[in-house]
Amino acid sequence: MSIKETEEGIMEDEIEPRGSMKSFLWHGGSVYDAWFSCASNQVAQVLLTLPYSFSQMGMASGVILQVFYGFMGSWTAYLISVLYVEYRTRKEKQNVNFNNHVIQWFEVLDGLLGPYWKSIGLTFNCTFLLFGSVIQLIACASNVYYINDKLDKRTWTYIFGACCATTVFIPSFHNYRIWSFLGLGMTTYTAWYLTIAALVHGQVEGVTHSAPTKPVLYFTGATNILYTFGGHAVTVEIMHAMWRPRKFKYIYLMATLYVFTLTIPSAASVYWAFGDELLTHANAFSLFPSSPWRDAAVILMLIHQIITFGFACTPLYFVWEKVIGMHDTNSILLRAITRLPVVIPIWFLAIIFPFFGPINSAVGALLVTFTVYIIPSLAHILTYRSASSRQNAAEKPPAVIGGWRGAFVVNVVVVVWVFVVGFGLGGWASMTNFIKQVDTFGLFAKCYQCPPRH
Repeated sequence: MSIKETEEGIMEDEIEPRGSMKSFLWHGGSVYDAWFSCASNQVAQVLLTLPYSFSQMGMASGVILQVFYGFMGSWTAYLISVLYVEYRTRKEKQNVNFNNHVIQWFEVLDGLLGPYWKSIGLTFNCTFLLFGSVIQLIACASNVYYINDKLDKRTWTYIFGACCATTVFIPSFHNYRIWSFLGLGMTTYTAWYLTIAALVHGQVEGVTHSAPTKPVLYFTGATNILYTFGGHAVTVEIMHAMWRPRKFKYIYLMATLYVFTLTIPSAASVYWAFGDELLTHANAFSLFPSSPWRDAAVILMLIHQIITFGFACTPLYFVWEKVIGMHDTNSILLRAITRLPVVIPIWFLAIIFPFFGPINSAVGALLVTFTVYIIPSLAHILTYRSASSRQNAAEKPPAVIGGWRGAFVVNVVVVVWVFVVGFGLGGWASMTNFIKQVDTFGLFAKCYQCPPRH
């Protein structure tokens, strides 16, 4: 069944009894499912590090760059969706069948631009998703420590590595329906807890808001925000799980607008309350006194981080399945067993680099810049560089940005800005800060930024 046919109805292999509980909880492919997946995946542990970024950049820059990178991320997510539709349309004209096969970003690049681009896309995407999963695991250990410090953060990393490994049993993004819904609800609670708790707490005595003070701190914070709105490395997999993939193109923008209501108030209010104290507290939870409300936020965030770990890791599971020839099997148990080796290096890296906060900026500068900003923009330009390709395009750019000419101008601006500011300045700043953490705490740090025991 082609993409055009799916616009008229659900694909045959997606039909599920409408009234069944299994369909309601387990089998998602609607526009709403995609929106929940995008919003839930976009904001998780970064919610806790954005106040830290504000303390590095200042209030005004923090808010402005959130909006700027939010819209930039929505644009490149739109480009990815357009290229997916183009690839699938071309392949289905050749009678290629995608039953029991999940299309991934590197395959889109291969089909549209050739094997060289496939290698680039595969390398950057897999490395980013690998470290994205590492960050979620580090965040689990960092958060749970604030409600139970009897174990150090490294031990909690071992424990939550086992918990996150249970995501091998979720076959695809079709099956994240209830988890996406719950995850976004949990993050919403946490964001508004941070906002209200900071306002009720008030400003600490002698609070100062000195940022920005150093370029290295400023650009480290900026790349964390770039990372925040660069969560669309799983866009193709989410689209492929939809019954009507063409409807995706504006979903990421709608998700981003909702995410603004969570990230801006919480980061601004926590920075207002604690100011420069955040420079040595990358996790916002560490500044709030223990209470049932805070502990509830920690627990809900922990559950959501396990869900987000699954979001980041599922495309890696698909790649591994394709490598070993198990991608088309229908046995959930067999697929789960074959996926387990993917979790082991993630577990190991989380123990080596437990630097919650600084690692976000490093990943943002070195990986997110290319994976979800530069490569999609260049791929769009090269795919539609000829007049015939533009004339026969499955999706044409919206008139509001000036058609093809406007789209290409925006793409060039994205590439230049992200390469210079995100990769260049951001890479220098984030790696300088990251190396400082290694020198201060060492690799395999047992309890990163833990308060001294009395």
